[in-house]
Amino acid sequence: MENLTLSPTVVSADMLTDAPVYARSGALDVRVAASQAEVDAAQALRYQIFYGEMGAEPDPRSLAERRDIDDYDAICDHLLVIDHSTPHSPEVVGTYRLLRQITAQQHSGFYSATEYDLDRILSTTFQERIGEGKQLLELGRSCVAKEHRTAATITLLWQGIASYLRQHSIGYMFGCASFAGTDPSAHALALSYLYHNHLVPNDLGVTALPNRFVDMNMVSADKLDRKLAQRALPPLIKGYLRLGCYVGNGAVVDPQFNTTDVFILLPVERITRRYSSKFVETAPQGPLH
Repeated sequence: MENLTLSPTVVSADMLTDAPVYARSGALDVRVAASQAEVDAAQALRYQIFYGEMGAEPDPRSLAERRDIDDYDAICDHLLVIDHSTPHSPEVVGTYRLLRQITAQQHSGFYSATEYDLDRILSTTFQERIGEGKQLLELGRSCVAKEHRTAATITLLWQGIASYLRQHSIGYMFGCASFAGTDPSAHALALSYLYHNHLVPNDLGVTALPNRFVDMNMVSADKLDRKLAQRALPPLIKGYLRLGCYVGNGAVVDPQFNTTDVFILLPVERITRRYSSKFVETAPQGPLH
């Protein structure tokens, strides 16, 4: 009967005994999920934050199971931050979903392709640019439990990502980062700032799909207040910009997740050199989904 009172984000301590750990800090460690129970716990955390906290609309399956689920979960790796402070009841308090290029090509492609044209970064030309033996990595479904949104937790999560990048020879990573809400005009300053200052180079050409394209150029460069625009950026996007990311052309409205998305493309060597508590501010993490 005791197990009925446990949070759905709690996992069995016995399952974690032999799982490799990327990094530790106090009662927290970071690792890749090694069981379906751990994936279930990550999905439960995502549900609590995306649907309970951020106003996303669950589909019937997610609503019935109280977990954020889609078909990509079965083929992705799930990076977890686990809190061991309660004896015998370790709990998943942070997660990122990771999809390697080799896996995406063996299945139905990348999630981001539902919003953006990825043809150029999947081309032979771009493969030559990132180097022989290197591959792309898509990051998504990022979230951290409210009580753990600290510099220490965020740093630990990114230490895990950096280890994963080295382990799997990742050359570039990408994903769809989000602004809250489905009204792009509410983010006109920030979106315009990204458009004028951080757009993906023409030769890479990542653009929102025509039927989903929202023009980010809402405020001309000569009228843009850069300081106000930078303050309006979500913390996660600010962190990517510090590492020198590029942003795709066009925003995309995602009604299910109650977000306005932008595409992020980032060379990996900058992450492995600079992951630290300076990377992301200690604020609520929006979904990179």
